[in-house]
Amino acid sequence: MATNSLRPHATKILDPMARYTAKAGISPNFISILSLLFALFAGLLYYYSAFNPRVVLAAGLLVALNSLFDAIDGPMARYLNEANTKGDFLDHLIDRYSDVFIITGIFFGVNLDLRIGVMALIGVLLTSYLGTQAQALRLGRYYGGIIGRADRMLLIIFSSIVYYLYPGTIYGFCVLGWMIIVIGVGSHITAFQRIAHIWKHLN
Repeated sequence: MATNSLRPHATKILDPMARYTAKAGISPNFISILSLLFALFAGLLYYYSAFNPRVVLAAGLLVALNSLFDAIDGPMARYLNEANTKGDFLDHLIDRYSDVFIITGIFFGVNLDLRIGVMALIGVLLTSYLGTQAQALRLGRYYGGIIGRADRMLLIIFSSIVYYLYPGTIYGFCVLGWMIIVIGVGSHITAFQRIAHIWKHLN
């Protein structure tokens, strides 16, 4: 995953934020719920953007907030010694709903061919499923592959900014449409990479 190399640097920024938020008396589960709400409203803004670049930019900001809050709820739980299976389950559940809200909001909002949107969504969900399946098989949570969740979020945020600057089309698709295609293809490749990894380690 492209963002794996950035994890140590991101941790140096996110961990202090998580500790500060925890000390303020805010619960990790509350942060998780907020991240879901940001994803929900981001999806609605993409859906109702009517090709409005400013609305798309606002949606991209909400995706960034979703990503930030999703990144600090885990460190908060560990700092407060509240990390448990319920929290882990809630985190994964919220991530999947967030993916659905954001991805479907985009491909419906830009009138992308439904077949392309559905295939992209299937790829995203399969990729995430295989990561947790590795954990269920006691192989450890696996984040490998060319496009993981962090990569998807960065692509969506970046594409929203580019769309704000250039809302036109390129070979029949706007920037957001091409981004969904890239995520769809990349997610299916990632799924096969994770299948190969799991199968190899099961042997």
